[in-house]
Amino acid sequence: MSITTTKHDERIAVMTFSSVYPHYITKVEDKGRTKAKLHQVITWLTGFNDAKLKELITDKVTFKTFFQQAELHSNAYLIKGVICGYRIEDIQTQLTKEVRYLDKLVDELAKGRKMEKILRSR
Repeated sequence: MSITTTKHDERIAVMTFSSVYPHYITKVEDKGRTKAKLHQVITWLTGFNDAKLKELITDKVTFKTFFQQAELHSNAYLIKGVICGYRIEDIQTQLTKEVRYLDKLVDELAKGRKMEKILRSR
């Protein structure tokens, strides 16, 4: 399944980053990776430094606001594959695609993929 529904897209848009962030930390730390590596991945994708990330978490911004303020990395389009049952490259809604980019990077980090592969270095 790759086509998201309007309801699915709307649910993602209003979900807060701060509600998902602790799950990202748990996921990567349970697999022996660090919060610092997680932040490196988030920074690569969004351009946010640690202070900005902390501010967005404290302000409980939605994913919509989170990605509106982000400067997506120019190689983000190279993030492909299936995450949460959706093929990223087939997702039509830009915000949903961006959230799935982040989910995919966190998943790759947790699975022990090398940072240069996760960060789509060319």
